[in-house]
Amino acid sequence: MSPVVDATGDDRGPSIERTVDAVRRGEVVVIPTDTVYGIGADAFDAAAVADVLEAKGRGRDMPPPVLVPEVRTIDGLARAVPDFARRLVEEFWPGPLTLILLAQPTLHWDLGETAGTVALRMPDDEVALEVLGETGPLAVTSANRTGQPAATTVTEAAASLGPAVTVYLDGGPRTTQSPSTIIDCTGERPEVLRQGAISREQLVAVLGEGFDRPADAGEDAGDVIDAPTDPTDAAPEEPEWQDPAPEQDTPEQSTTDTEAQQR
Repeated sequence: MSPVVDATGDDRGPSIERTVDAVRRGEVVVIPTDTVYGIGADAFDAAAVADVLEAKGRGRDMPPPVLVPEVRTIDGLARAVPDFARRLVEEFWPGPLTLILLAQPTLHWDLGETAGTVALRMPDDEVALEVLGETGPLAVTSANRTGQPAATTVTEAAASLGPAVTVYLDGGPRTTQSPSTIIDCTGERPEVLRQGAISREQLVAVLGEGFDRPADAGEDAGDVIDAPTDPTDAAPEEPEWQDPAPEQDTPEQSTTDTEAQQR
């Protein structure tokens, strides 16, 4: 079995370093996040990203979201970031909010079939942020095989993924399986693709009532209905986008609708 390294104490430096070294070698790792455990690799290493998808049991049509170490990274990875997206970032990052944005066209990466978008999130977890601070952006999805429950402990992740992962970083048990809220920010108005840990009431407090209604909708128009979830899965996946038939709370994507991942 691949090694499990401990990051639950104050002396986690060597475990962080071992995880970072694996990422720099182009290998796949499991890390804790503020939602569940995630399997990830260097977002700019196409072969490593492909290994993540293979370990997960997914194809290029379900690309992973990208976790970032700090807010300013958003402008290096995304273009034409709307004002409402920046307000959401200011309020909810780090935290369980995934934003789908137009990707910078000059980036040398291959996350899969993203239709020119990227799903970004900054997790609210000290261990994850320490790793990200050393590695830079990571392509991360929930640490389980497709169709299995999301992992809330490193043991569950290892039982699901086995030797496909080089290093398992143990940050202790996760206390929730609530996925991140996913918002498509590629259009003129924000569109909630998945209601997760951040509630609609919290979004309204930042964006205002009716923020996701069409501009020509009347005052009596109802709120946009969130994409339905699939009750067959025990826990939602970390958001992957462009999934026409979600198996774990992964909404449909069109040209302007892409989905990010739980983490």
